[in-house]
Amino acid sequence: MKIGNLIQATVLLALILLVTAGCSRDTGTLQPAPPITDPVVFDDDFGSKVDFQAFMGSYLYALTIDAQEKHDGVASLKVTVPPPGAYAGGAFTTGALRDLSGYTALTFWARASEPATLNVAGLGNDNTGNSKYTAQWNNIPLTAEWTYYIIPIPLPEKLTSEGGLFFFAEDAEDDDGCTIWFDQVIFKGDATISNPRPSMESRALSTFVGATVNATGTKTIFDVEGTDELIAHLPGYLTFASSNDTVAALVNGAIKTIGGGTATITATLGETPVTGQLQLNVFASPTLPAPSPTHPAPDVISLFSNAYGNITIDKWLADWSSLATVTDFRVSGDNIKAYTTSSYLGYAGIEFTTSLVNATDMNYFHFDLWMPTQQGVTFMFFRVKLVDFGADGAYQGTDPGDEDTERELTFSTTTNPAIVPGSWVSFDIPLANFMGTPGLASRAHLAQLVVSGGGLKPPSQYTGMIAFVDNIYFHK
Repeated sequence: MKIGNLIQATVLLALILLVTAGCSRDTGTLQPAPPITDPVVFDDDFGSKVDFQAFMGSYLYALTIDAQEKHDGVASLKVTVPPPGAYAGGAFTTGALRDLSGYTALTFWARASEPATLNVAGLGNDNTGNSKYTAQWNNIPLTAEWTYYIIPIPLPEKLTSEGGLFFFAEDAEDDDGCTIWFDQVIFKGDATISNPRPSMESRALSTFVGATVNATGTKTIFDVEGTDELIAHLPGYLTFASSNDTVAALVNGAIKTIGGGTATITATLGETPVTGQLQLNVFASPTLPAPSPTHPAPDVISLFSNAYGNITIDKWLADWSSLATVTDFRVSGDNIKAYTTSSYLGYAGIEFTTSLVNATDMNYFHFDLWMPTQQGVTFMFFRVKLVDFGADGAYQGTDPGDEDTERELTFSTTTNPAIVPGSWVSFDIPLANFMGTPGLASRAHLAQLVVSGGGLKPPSQYTGMIAFVDNIYFHK
């Protein structure tokens, strides 16, 4: 399954609370309707106020109600999985929020037209991208016979107002796709679920004051009817604790960095300790904004600055970035981009392919950079790469003489201009420095900017990058 891993990695979407208004007889004011405890998603028909929303990019007509094939009752859900190149998937959601805290599992019956492996099925996904409690079982074996499946809820007490009930995704496993049927999709209390073993990825992170830190790789193994079942889930099910509240603290359930220093973040799932921890090394962040640009607006093509109108940026952290994060940061009302990498080998891609930049009439590339002082780091570097897609404006164009070209420049604590840790430094780089062979053949179709960097602790220990950047633009 070529896109199966992609589906599993991207279906952890999420919940936005949709509130149904009711009227209070005592005060006359509008009050939220209380969540209902109805456990039914589908049983011969959709449950009360249940809606199916196909995932973006999926086959929109994959789901139908089948009155011919069923496990019990009069109908089942039929899923037509298309041939390779597309997939079937979506979420069963409800605007009438459900209180599911009294159930321990989502259960369903399923079969396939031929033996198959269902990429993913789960709960807590309302297809908005804002869910807190998505939980999923990956690579579920299906047979041609009706089989009963149980997906444990990692911590039921969290699901008091849930709009995402059931979701699935599957791509073709052969040239013709297949058919899958679901029946009796119902939340239940299941006594066969036991022995939760929660874990999260252990990581050492260098970050900065004012950042939000997220746990990754959160999952729990359950014993279900005597067999281990691994449920991947969002960190919202966990309760976190910090070893140093002056460095990192829990604010509305999120891990916020509030001061310089080190802290260890641990977690529990209910009363059960979570294996794994986060080791945080928190550095200072700028307390003053970058210098305000003074170049006349007609002489500027701006990617990012409060001082100018900016072109459309497709992504500030491209999908092909590696070991990198980006955070929107503000100082005294000024917007800043904060980039971090967990290794000096990491890099962050910035894409503006739908707004290609023609910098032929521009002479300089400008950015403001602030990197924090790091104990023991004696040398810092920051790399900037510009990429031109050629006349066809397409990535990896194959026409002769129209290939993509690029050039990367490195700035450090020893270059001119030099990085000054703990201070804003303005870089005005002649675009001619990016040209040549090797280098940019043209600057008329600029489509990408790539940033990377790090530091060095003697004798040869490299660190990742923490860099705040502002006022990124071309000018004359």
